[in-house]
Amino acid sequence: MEDRAHVPPPHPAGHITEHVGYRVKRASAALRGAMDKALREHDLTVPQYSCLELLDERPGLSNADLARGTFVTRQSANVVLRGLRDAGLIDRADVTDHGRALPVHLTPAGRRRLHAARTAVYAIEERMIEAVPRRRLAALLADLDTMADALAE
Repeated sequence: MEDRAHVPPPHPAGHITEHVGYRVKRASAALRGAMDKALREHDLTVPQYSCLELLDERPGLSNADLARGTFVTRQSANVVLRGLRDAGLIDRADVTDHGRALPVHLTPAGRRRLHAARTAVYAIEERMIEAVPRRRLAALLADLDTMADALAE
C-alpha cells in the first residue's frame, strides 16, 4: 500500500473537520437545510426565494443577473424562473425593446409570497446571528467577504 503524501495543512488542524473550508461548508449546509425546511411551508425553494429577494430589491433584472446573484448557472436560473412564472410570482417579458436581456419583475402575488417567506428566513438568520457575540458580527462578516474575495481572484 502506498503512503499518503503528507501535505501540511494551511493552519493548525488535527482533523479535516477543523479546517476552515469544512467549517464554512458545515455552516452553509446547516443554513441551507433550515431554509429548505422553512421555505417548503411557503412552497418555495432556496433559489426561488433568492430570486424573489433580488427582484424585490432590483426589479427588472435579467436571467443572467439572477443567475449570478443566486449562484446558479443560467440554465438553472431559467428553470427557477419558469417555476416562479408558472406559479404567477413573476412576470417576464417575451420581448424587449433593447438588447437581448428579458427583464423580470415580481407580481403582487410574488411580493406577498416573498414577504411571508422572508419572515421565516429572517428568523433563521437571527438564530444563526445570536450564536455570535454582537461585538464580533461585523468582523465575522468582513472576514467572510475577504475569504470569498481571495478565492475570486
